[in-house]
Amino acid sequence: MSNFEQFHSDFYQSSYTIDNQEPEYNHSEANENLYGNRKYQIDELPQPAAFVPPEIIPSSQNYTGQILQPTYNPEFLSHSNSSGSFDEEPPLLEELGINFDHIWQKTLTVLNPMKPADGSIMNETDVTGPTVFCLALGATLLLAGKAHFGYVFGMSAIGCQGIHALLNLMSIAGVSYGCVVSVLGYCLLPMVILSSCAIFFSLQGILGTLLALIIIGWCSLSASKIFTSALAMERQQLLVAYPCALFYGLFALLTVF
Repeated sequence: MSNFEQFHSDFYQSSYTIDNQEPEYNHSEANENLYGNRKYQIDELPQPAAFVPPEIIPSSQNYTGQILQPTYNPEFLSHSNSSGSFDEEPPLLEELGINFDHIWQKTLTVLNPMKPADGSIMNETDVTGPTVFCLALGATLLLAGKAHFGYVFGMSAIGCQGIHALLNLMSIAGVSYGCVVSVLGYCLLPMVILSSCAIFFSLQGILGTLLALIIIGWCSLSASKIFTSALAMERQQLLVAYPCALFYGLFALLTVF
């Protein structure tokens, strides 16, 4: 037991001495300094309800208008006008490819076979007039007691494909399918007149046959004139008029019988 006490006393003995001892650390003073610094930092922050001068607010321009009435800003208007205005945009019908001036000129060209055709206008792929004339032909046939809308559109599609292939073989420049549909559809207008006559009297007779032949010649002459003008085929009008006459003869048979 004496040995253990001697070892214990020797183990805790030390010759280390602190010459420059620091002053005793005071917890109360440290807490006061800590909370004092925090209080100073909190006091430096702006309070939520405190008044902030308008010079500190980062705004380029103060709002001087009223509610639902924005102020006049010439810079914004000049920027919007420079980017583009609605007045410079083309009309909606023109963007859709509907030009009433060209439609009227094409209709007058069809109604007057002796009038020279404008190749630049007739070479457009306008299907507004042909669609209207096909619907008008079907409507007049319906009023005459013949519901043939399917036959009208079916024969139109097949006939346009045949004449399109024939014109591409005959002409050097070639023609698009839309142009063929446009020309043949516009030249269907005289056939609408024939179907309108069928509403009031029967065409199964000599008078009806003569009237049908005149209408077929009228349609084929107008179509061949437009095709030869648009494709520069002045000396081949009769060759173009023959398949056109066969095409419109189908509609004449549908109207008469």
